Amino acid sequence: MGKPTSIKTSEEVRDRLRVLAEERGTTITDLIEELAAKELTAAERETRAVEAAAELGVPYTEQVQQAGQDAWAKIRAHQGRAA
Repeated sequence: MGKPTSIKTSEEVRDRLRVLAEERGTTITDLIEELAAKELTAAERETRAVEAAAELGVPYTEQVQQAGQDAWAKIRAHQGRAA
C-alpha cells in the first residue's frame, strides 16, 4: 500500500462504506481499494473491447465501438439502481 491519504465525502457515503465494509469483514480502506481495482477506466474498457472484437473475429468499427459504449452506459445505469 502507498502513503495513506484522506478522501472527503458526505456522512451518508461514509456510513454506507462502513456498513459495506463490516458486512464483508474488512475495513473501509480495503473496501475502497477493492472497489477501485474492480472498476475499469475508459481506456481499459476500450482495450478490452478491441481485444474481445478480435477474439470474436469482428472488425472493430465505429458502430461496434458505439454499441459497446451504449452497453456500458446501460450496465452503469442498472448498477446505479442497486444502491
